[in-house]
Amino acid sequence: MSPLSSDDRRALLDVARRAIVEAVSHDRLPDFAPPAGALAEPRAAFVTLHCRGRLRGCIGRVEPEYALAETVVRCAISAARDDPRFPGVESEEVGEMEIEISVLSPLERTPPEEIELGRHGLMIVQGARRGLLLPQVAVEHKFTRERFLEATCEKAGLAPDAWKDPATQILSFTAEVFSDSGSTKLDPRSAS
Repeated sequence: MSPLSSDDRRALLDVARRAIVEAVSHDRLPDFAPPAGALAEPRAAFVTLHCRGRLRGCIGRVEPEYALAETVVRCAISAARDDPRFPGVESEEVGEMEIEISVLSPLERTPPEEIELGRHGLMIVQGARRGLLLPQVAVEHKFTRERFLEATCEKAGLAPDAWKDPATQILSFTAEVFSDSGSTKLDPRSAS
């Protein structure tokens, strides 16, 4: 799949922010024009929220069920309201929120020795358990390849060495990652 244009990236960041503002500040879903071009293609994505440099929510979809714009809207709202690790985002926080979007490539089976840190994200699947870590996690935490595999197993609720089990699937993907840090953010008080 071809990379998104800078206009597409800006549009996705804008719809994510507007969706969060509407959901958090006004308890409603935003109205959007139907997406076109690359934003209308079914794609998997994650939305990660940071506030004052701290993780505030991260939710994604690994299956390309919806148009990319709709996937981003759904994930943005869920990251703000439904990430079980955090209380819901408050309207006062929205203006300080940094939004990061990761648009995922399709998942593919990958031998452990072919995993490239910083390039590949991982999903570990064993039976009904699955865990996923985005490519940037390995870089942010300075993981080795083995530690990245272990951390993904732990995220799935498995033993750290479960990736060595033949019953475990190791799936990788790449991600186009971009954020609105340094850009003008929509003030929630200006949304209607």
